[in-house]
Amino acid sequence: MRPNPWIVVPALLMGALAAALGWVVTDVSCRQPDLNGVVTPCSGWATAIAAVAFLGVTVGVGILLVLVYRSLTEWREKH
Repeated sequence: MRPNPWIVVPALLMGALAAALGWVVTDVSCRQPDLNGVVTPCSGWATAIAAVAFLGVTVGVGILLVLVYRSLTEWREKH
């Protein structure tokens, strides 16, 4: 069985958007100046947050879209 592109594509796009937003917010809010006044980014934390956001949002949106398409199919069968 091949995946439905009407479910996979929006889920991946929303996951990518969440990952980008999570990375930017974490990277901007985590920057700290060191003793020399040089600002150091938190790339490791930002990448970890981006990965968690991507996985969480992709799975969540995918589940939601599967439920929506199942309910639409059931509604069409009854009418």
